[in-house]
Amino acid sequence: MTGLSRRPARSRRDRHGRGLRGRLVPAEVPLARSRAEQFDDLVLDAVEDLERRWERELAGVEFAVEDVPWVDHTSPDDVVLDSDVLDDASVPLARILPAHREDGREVAPRIIVYRRPLELRAGDRDDLADLVRDVVVDQVAVLLGRDPEEIDPTG
Repeated sequence: MTGLSRRPARSRRDRHGRGLRGRLVPAEVPLARSRAEQFDDLVLDAVEDLERRWERELAGVEFAVEDVPWVDHTSPDDVVLDSDVLDDASVPLARILPAHREDGREVAPRIIVYRRPLELRAGDRDDLADLVRDVVVDQVAVLLGRDPEEIDPTG
């Protein structure tokens, strides 16, 4: 036998004899989805409902979710928002980026919904769903040059 000592194989257990922790809930359970993923689902639901009625008009429109808007100033009094931004007390909730040419190619119009400002204004999940729908409807109405009531008569 040689003088080399063999290192013990690394155990897959912690010091209390328990194994590594896995998921606490199954992937199919709503608890397994993050708030961001749940918010994405709310936006997708609103968009899918509108696309059924306005399929041709919304064919090239992209929808995106960002956590927070990028703002150049720290004081709300200094913030000057473009006309393509839907805001509440100088806090952007959503924005339309119109179609344009970039590097010789056409870029589709895009509606961006900001997650955190909307979550902070909602009392609960149902309120958030209604708020997301209202914001998406408003932005689609602005993009198409129509009234929000015409875009979504049920709202």
